[in-house]
Amino acid sequence: MAIQSVGVIGAGQMGNGIAHVFAVAGFDVLLTDISQDALDKAVSLIDRNLERQVSREKISASDKKAAMDRLSTTLKLSDLGRTDLVIEAATERETVKQAIFEDLVPHLKPETILTSNTSSISITRLASRTDRPEKFMGFHFMNPVPVMQLVELIRGIATDEATYSALLDVVGKLGKTAASAEDFPAFIVNRILMPMINEAVYTLYEGVGSVQSIDSAMKLGTNHPMGPLELADFIGLDTCLAIMNVLHDGLADTKYRPCPLLTKYVEAGWLGRKTGRGFYDYRGETPVPTR
Repeated sequence: MAIQSVGVIGAGQMGNGIAHVFAVAGFDVLLTDISQDALDKAVSLIDRNLERQVSREKISASDKKAAMDRLSTTLKLSDLGRTDLVIEAATERETVKQAIFEDLVPHLKPETILTSNTSSISITRLASRTDRPEKFMGFHFMNPVPVMQLVELIRGIATDEATYSALLDVVGKLGKTAASAEDFPAFIVNRILMPMINEAVYTLYEGVGSVQSIDSAMKLGTNHPMGPLELADFIGLDTCLAIMNVLHDGLADTKYRPCPLLTKYVEAGWLGRKTGRGFYDYRGETPVPTR
């Protein structure tokens, strides 16, 4: 089927980025959230990010206007039923995602493809709770979505070839590159990235290095654009912990045991940039290491 209209569930960091790239690529986008404030903030942020692209001559002013004209919002999840493709980008908790799909499925067209932007949860398991496991896939974008070139495509055990081909075509229209992953905990990127971040936290926890020395060592010693602790703060320490728990529970291997210090920071509510404190304190003019 030809995909023209796209519904995005969740107006947070990932959802607004996904809405942004689809609108720029010529798709009609309907963005939903449970909060009108979140929707208003998302539209405002998309407008600002598009304006930045205009100033850098990545897109024209007319491209920006056309993209904003293709973007609309709604508080009613059922309104997404008329779209050709739905991308769920809600919080990384399986019970939340299942509840969303349960509410949405009765309103979907029979041909609508259903996807999740989950970074770690079983696609097969999510799909099994819907009426269309053959038309369900993992559609994992990287953060920040407008900048990052990769999209992970994850097939569940029941996903059919037509659904995979349709999404592969969509990724091409977005100007991004697809990496196909099997449906195992955390897929490819986070299967490799999160244990590295977790090991950096262990390195801090065990006193091998400070926040500053660990991040400097990885930036200058391995040419990473961000240090692992800085990156963890950017992603959100709660998200890092959730993915490590998925790996630990799903693969039953002690090498995926979340570092107790990571758990402590999350319990303190120090989740990184979004809360003002994580491995760095962001409340001043420049970030200051917290350890």
